[in-house]
Parts: sequence; C-alpha cells; structure tokens
Amino acid sequence: MGIRFGGDYNPEQWPEEVWTEDLALMKAAHVTTVTAGIFSWAKVEPRSGEWDFGWFDRVLDGLAGAGIEVCLATMTASPPPWLARAHPEILPEGPDGQRRWPGARQHFCPSSPVYRAYAVRLVEQLAARYAEHPALTMWHVGNEYGCHTRQCFCEVSAEDFRVWLRTRYGSVDALNDAWSTAFWSQAYGDFDEVLPPRTAPTFPNPAQQLDYLRFGDHALRACYLAEKAVLARLAPEVPVTTNLMPQHKPVDAFGWAPHLDAMALDFYQDPYAADEHVRAGYVFDLMRSARGGQPWLLLEQAAGAVNWRPRNGPKPPGAMRLWSWQAVAQGADAVLFFQWRQSLGGAEKFHSAMLPHGGTDTRTWREVSDLGRELASVPGIEGTRSRASVALLADWDSWWALELDSRPSTALDHSRIALEHYRPLFEAGVACDVVPPQRELSGYRLVVVPNLYLVTARDAERLAAYVRDGGRLVVSFFSGIVDEHDRVHPGGYPAPLRELLGLRVAEFWPLAEGRSVGVGGGGTSLVMGVPPVERSREWGRSRDLGGAYAGRADLWSEEIDLEGAEALARFTDGELAGRPAVTRHDYGRGTVWYLGTRLEPALLRTLLDDVREVAGVVPVLPGLPAGVQAAVREGAGGRYLFLLNHGTQAVEVGLPGPMRDALAPRAAAVEHVALAARGVAVLTGPAPGTE
Repeated sequence: MGIRFGGDYNPEQWPEEVWTEDLALMKAAHVTTVTAGIFSWAKVEPRSGEWDFGWFDRVLDGLAGAGIEVCLATMTASPPPWLARAHPEILPEGPDGQRRWPGARQHFCPSSPVYRAYAVRLVEQLAARYAEHPALTMWHVGNEYGCHTRQCFCEVSAEDFRVWLRTRYGSVDALNDAWSTAFWSQAYGDFDEVLPPRTAPTFPNPAQQLDYLRFGDHALRACYLAEKAVLARLAPEVPVTTNLMPQHKPVDAFGWAPHLDAMALDFYQDPYAADEHVRAGYVFDLMRSARGGQPWLLLEQAAGAVNWRPRNGPKPPGAMRLWSWQAVAQGADAVLFFQWRQSLGGAEKFHSAMLPHGGTDTRTWREVSDLGRELASVPGIEGTRSRASVALLADWDSWWALELDSRPSTALDHSRIALEHYRPLFEAGVACDVVPPQRELSGYRLVVVPNLYLVTARDAERLAAYVRDGGRLVVSFFSGIVDEHDRVHPGGYPAPLRELLGLRVAEFWPLAEGRSVGVGGGGTSLVMGVPPVERSREWGRSRDLGGAYAGRADLWSEEIDLEGAEALARFTDGELAGRPAVTRHDYGRGTVWYLGTRLEPALLRTLLDDVREVAGVVPVLPGLPAGVQAAVREGAGGRYLFLLNHGTQAVEVGLPGPMRDALAPRAAAVEHVALAARGVAVLTGPAPGTE
C-alpha cells in the first residue's frame, strides 16, 4: 500500500450524484484512504432505534469498487438532536453549573451511562453490518476526545468521580491523607460528600483538582474503551484507533497509547507562526515514541487555511507539501486531510479541503494531487522506523499539577518549556524521542528533563539509576518538588532528586514579568571529571565555560546551595548575584546538569551542544544549513534520508556519500542536494558500489 493518502469523507453533506464525481477525482488525486462517517449519527439513526444504512452501504461499496480503503468512524462524536431532547441529562455542565447545549458538537457528558449506552448500541449496528466489508481497514472511534468538552461537572460526573476515588483510594481516610484535607477544614467523613472542583470562593484543593484532571482523562477513555470492546467482539481482526490532538492537556497520550493499535494525530500548523515546524517536530516525535517507535497516522491536517483561529491564513505555496513530508520523515505512515470536499454550509465552510470551493482549477488541488503522486512513488517507506539516542521526558501528571493555581508563578507553561528544550536538539539535527519518565531509559545516551514538578519516588530512583549506570541527564528548574498527590516531598527541595543533583534549592525566586538576570562566569570545565584519556578520545577538547556561558535568563531563578555539584554558571546580577545558576554533578558513572533558571535560547543551545558532545550524541547529518531538517527512516523497505528546508531561501546540502533521489529514481546519484525554499528531498543510498 505505501504511505496512505486521503482525508475525511462526508458524503452526507452532498447529493448522491456528487459521489460518483468524488470517486473519479479521488483516483485522479491518488487517494488511497478515507475516514468516513465521523459525523453521520443523525443520518444513519434519524430517530431512536430507526436505522437507515442504505445510503452508507452505497458509499462504502463505491469506495471499495474504486480500490480506496476506509478508516470507518463509529459516528459517536456528535449525538443527534433527538437524543439530547429525549435525555437532557447527557448534556455536560461547566464548573459554574451552566449546561452546555446542543447546536454544535461533542455535547455529551463523558460519564453519562445514557450516552454510552446509545453510543454502544450504534457501534454494535455498525460492527455487525460492516465488519466484513472489503473497504474496511481500520476503525476510528469517536473524534478528538476532549476537544470541546474537556471535563464535565454535573451530578452524573460527580457520582462517577466518587466511584473512581473509591477504586483509587479504597477508604476515605486514605483520600483525606492524599488530599491534605486537614488544611482549611476540608476533611471528608464519607465519599458521598466529595464533589467535583466546581467554582468556589477561592483556590479549590489542588490535589482534588489534580485527581479530577486524571478522572476526566479516565472518563473520556472509558467512552473509547466501551466502543472498542464492541469492535473487539464483533470485528476482532480490524485495528482500532482514535485521533488525538497535539499537546492536548485533557488526554494523556501515553496513557491512551496501549489501547490504540496505532497512534493517530490531528495537526493543524499555523502559517503565521514562524517556528511551527519545531512544534510539529516535538509532537510528531511524541506520537512516534508513544508506542515504542511504531509508525503513526496523520489523520487530519489542513490543505490550506482553517476556520477557527482569529486570523486564518492559507498555507503558502510548498508549505503543505513540506509539512506533510515532515510528518512522514518523523514516522507517519499516513497523510490525511480534513476534509475531502469543502463544505458549502456549516461552521467549517471556510476550512480548506483537498477539493476546494474553486474545484480542480486551483493551486490547492494541484498541490494535493502532486503530493498524492509523490507519496505513491515511494511505497518502501511504509513501516520503516527511526532511531534516537536522545530522549526528552514529558509527563501528563506533572503537566496537570504544574499549571494549577497557588504556585510560586502562574507563568510556568509546560508546553512552552518542553518546546524550549526540544528546539536546540531539533535545530542541531539530533533525532529525539519524547517519552514518559516510566519508560526504560538505558538505551539513550542523553536524557533531557525540561520540567518534572511532580515526580514519584519510583521515577526519581529510575532517573538516578540511569545516571549511576553511566547516563547523561539534564534537568531544568522546579523539578522534583511534589509527589503524586501534589504534596511537597519532605527533606528540602528537590528532595527525591537532591542526592542525584548534588544540590539543595533553598528558595524559589520567580522573576517578575519582563525581568531578566545575567548568568555566566562559572569557571568550571563542562567535561571536568571525565577521565582525560576518554575526553581526548571522544571529544577532543576540554572547554572553559567561564566566557562561553555569558548571557541572560528570565522567568525563574532559584537560590541553590551546592552539595557536591559544581557551578558552571552563576547569576551575575539581581538578588541572587554570585549564586549558582547552572550546575554539574558526577553521580556514579554518569553526569547530571541542572538549570536553575530559563536560559536565553542561544545560551541553552550552547549548553546542550556541549552536553551532547560529552554524551557522544551526533546529528543525523552534520553541517546542515540553518533551517534544514534531516531525518532517517530505515527497515525492510530500505533506508531513507529526508531533507526538509524550512527556510525561505534555497540552500545546498552535502551528503555523506553518493545518494539517489527517491522522488526522481532515474536521476544519477549525487553528493550534494540543492533544496529550494520549502524544498524536500527523499534520498536513498549510498548508491551501489560506494560502500
């Protein structure tokens, strides 16, 4: 099959005579796969228990006849109006008690047994009817869980929350201990007294809020699992997935990964954001890493503009192709769009599509068709994988806890901090996995922890064992502070990491908005402590960082007392002038670096470049021009080097040896590639006889 290509198909929006044209145009655009039925519930069940599948039979039969595979949706993402009218108790409520009404989509309480029962009934009908259909290759459960209804605070959810708490804690005494309810006279005498963290006079209990975020993720997943159970019973041979969203706080992608047969993502780049390719890189690496490097599926992107941002610009010429190939380069085995044919009415009528309002005589159609042809020309990429020697840690529990209220600073943004630490690795051309702290780390030469505010004792020991066994670790500020119940670890900050880091944080000094401080002048070699013979063999130099680490930092600072660690850089002004800002500590056979502030981008790049050198981490392709990304996928289908020019100027890239252009197989092998602005090259090799 190769890389799957296509988009969401919503034929119910169009008269049946259009469907024949759709099939012909899909073939012309090299479409191989569509997702179908995502919002078809009201059409197949116009009234409760009355089923009309005849029209959908004809749709699937037509697609099968055209040789187009179908990722078949369970149609449960948007309940029909009759269900809300008959059962208004399925509608969600906000923390203020206000009900969310029908008229858009995703208007259901995830905990509602009534909604789940009707959804399961629909899925049973679909699976019984289509399990053996020749077009069916995958099930698509729900749609973008938690996109609009992230949490519900109604009485149904409250009771479901209590059930979840009873399972988690067993006794109300254990709950009181975990939630620190001795504070503010919040002690519970019975689980029935517990409510969701609704709007209150002041800060709700932070442990209660954290558990409700966990519960919200659980409730959404329970909806998915209820439908998946039906599919496993009636269509056990067909894989199942659902589409996640990028850096989506309500849904723990790592927690969902074991329940998905393939990770699937919707990603909509903002053409007006200068560095969207970096954010895309982080999200794509997370998708690839979530199931141990397994290829993933890009189920939705835009062919041009979206409709939901304040300013919805189209993708410039070449951007859609470039960003699609970036997904493939970073592990995607499918490139699909929302949607196939642009709607004439409804909230998304100005959202672009593969077939725009202007029809086939448009730039969008030509670019889409050319991309389909290109993807079809390299079927060997499917199933190949990437390997990384660097891991960046991400953890949803820590994210949820970090961004609650009543913290030293409300300016700490998990997603932004993660991207700031990912960027220097991406720009250096280093392959990187994004993994949870529970993942086995021993195979990585370097592990970067942007922030791990919440850390369990077990995960702290896992990090320590990694370094003791020879690993190289970078940890940034405000990490190791609380346990899984948002209780401060006793023993001084950061208690579970204190021995590992070789330091104590006496006080947090979050910086005022717009304020920065100077750092520099540590006077200690970055590689100090590494045996000289090893140092000269692997890295060839020992660098004095006294001058190299001069610069500014902002957002956060900490009063650090050294307990075995050495200062690489110190604060040069402000209240903490002279105190350590960046430290280094040999621990066991490894080394750990700690950043007690947010270094400016150039300074963080300097640090991570040097740490990579210590760890023996090399780029995929050294000497890349600025703005050029290199990635490798390899496997039974061969070895592919992807070069992507995210810049707006043409560049030339030197290759490690003669290689052939997989998109122009008749061309001769070359040792240099000219990349146009937003250009892409997919290379194989080395050429025969050059090894």
